[in-house]
Amino acid sequence: MNERIYLDWNATAPLRKEARAAALAALDLVGNPSSVHGEGRAARHLIEQAREQVAALVGAAPRNVVFTSGGTEANMSALVPTAARDRLLVSAIEHPSVLAGGRFAAESVERLPVTGRGEVDLDALEARMAALAGPALVSLMLANNETGVVQPVSQAASLIHAAGGTLHVDAVQAAGRIPCDINALGADFLTLSGHKIGAPKGVGALVGRNAVAL
Repeated sequence: MNERIYLDWNATAPLRKEARAAALAALDLVGNPSSVHGEGRAARHLIEQAREQVAALVGAAPRNVVFTSGGTEANMSALVPTAARDRLLVSAIEHPSVLAGGRFAAESVERLPVTGRGEVDLDALEARMAALAGPALVSLMLANNETGVVQPVSQAASLIHAAGGTLHVDAVQAAGRIPCDINALGADFLTLSGHKIGAPKGVGALVGRNAVAL
């Protein structure tokens, strides 16, 4: 008996038939979504409809959804230093695209320890936030892609915001499996990847609780 059963859905989920049908329908649209003619408006309508659906998944406003080529680009787009926020704190178990630090200089990226339960150490996070000279950006995944451990993101958000920091949540592994409401989590930014939940590869999103500036 040579039948194979695919079980690696947490790495990449099979393309759902609904997603395949939607992708094929989109390929038939010839208009530039920035054009004002009928074909352009049809393409724009499809994009905005998709934006609304993604926003509904995470409890965000559609205007705060930015589409990307996948989870890695979404993470990279979120991890950007500013004049007032030039330090990045990440847990030691983040996805490689986050551990790389995005557009932060290597010396500006710090790794936070995790507990024996595989969760980010909240005491270490609080202590490091208090010790920094200014606000920091903190990046935490909601669910770990190797262990499956759900991180205490909402508790971390309270500590981060109390210290004037900003929280990015990598929800790539969690979306479609557990609730990912951006407001309930306390996330300022949240990232998603389509291929984890049955959408075509090469599709992701960066979502902001407020407007996203790239």
